[in-house]
Amino acid sequence: MAELLKEYEADIESITLIPSHGGRFEFSVNDKLLYSKFRTGRHAEPGEVNALVKQYLQESR
Repeated sequence: MAELLKEYEADIESITLIPSHGGRFEFSVNDKLLYSKFRTGRHAEPGEVNALVKQYLQESR
């Protein structure tokens, strides 16, 4: 997460990583859910969350 904050410091107000019971893993930026292991039924691939953040920030500009 530190890498994301450093790269997108001017664009990200907050990053939230929500671990919970049952192996759930959810990742939100600026209160927008970008990835949910619960919804996808799988772990994120390497670099997948970073790509989702980049896409979200490009679309929100």
